[in-house]
Amino acid sequence: MSIHQTAFPVKYFLIAAAIIGCGRESDKPLTKQQPGLEKTESIESPVPSFNGEKALEQLKQIVSFGPRNPNSPGHEKCIGFLVTKLRSLADDVRTQDFVHKGYEKETLRLGNVIAAFNPENKDRLLLCTHWDTRPRAERDSDPERWNTPIPGANDGASGVAVLLEIASLLKSSKPRIGVDLVFFDGEDYGYEGDVANYLLGSRHFARAKEPDYLPRFGILLDMVGDAQLDILKEEYSLRFAPDVVDLVWKKAAELGFTQFIDAQGEAITDDHLPLNEAGIRTIDLIDFAYPDESHRYWHTHDDTPDKCSAESLEAVGTVLTHIVYTQNP
Repeated sequence: MSIHQTAFPVKYFLIAAAIIGCGRESDKPLTKQQPGLEKTESIESPVPSFNGEKALEQLKQIVSFGPRNPNSPGHEKCIGFLVTKLRSLADDVRTQDFVHKGYEKETLRLGNVIAAFNPENKDRLLLCTHWDTRPRAERDSDPERWNTPIPGANDGASGVAVLLEIASLLKSSKPRIGVDLVFFDGEDYGYEGDVANYLLGSRHFARAKEPDYLPRFGILLDMVGDAQLDILKEEYSLRFAPDVVDLVWKKAAELGFTQFIDAQGEAITDDHLPLNEAGIRTIDLIDFAYPDESHRYWHTHDDTPDKCSAESLEAVGTVLTHIVYTQNP
């Protein structure tokens, strides 16, 4: 969130204090320099077609498990589904299981899911999203529902749906480079204003990664299914990886997708920040105005599949697919 917009909660304000375990984002330089985009795009390999309708069906299936807040039945069902589904598609799948002390002495049992394609190729791209949902709905219009978990169709399931459909393409048509799909847990746990209890999965991933794991770049998906999709250039993304932002927006324009708006958006506290601090230059694709500036389904029980669209999922998925398949090794 931009500095002057102080009404929104911590997940979406410009960081002025340190993110726990990540340093001071506004001041501290990246710990390692990433390989850039000096390698030109290839036009030799055919690009498979991303199917937005299939992605929307995946979104609906994920939501059908129920809220995916940590320690809930829906959370357990979803991670089981992700592992089983990805094992049928990827060359290698593993989970990063970890625990976190939550509120009122609750112990959260969390798990990131990592799916690797062409694991032997050291030249890699990282695509990521979070799969959990918020355990409370403090933005809901009904105060009696503030302490109940949200469905998370757009805020969580939309990014998962896009990556699962991309996984099916990577299975059927081998890319020229290595690709890692990472599904973060615990992104949305914290109370509003409590930065330390957000971004739990991406922080764990950043701490646990091998020192030499430095993908060419990363792209984070969060809230990309909005039927009224407008994705602005997120401020931290422009700061940390402007060339990657440029690559994505040029590709979207080339393909004729108007959902990618050529204007700077807010600075958003999201899973790309721990990754950037760990040396993985990562941008955030997010439409926070869900569905628009005057109405908000975010962190409410109105975040349901009917507010999402196959067209939006297809726009994002097609752009990412073209980026993956047109990168030279």
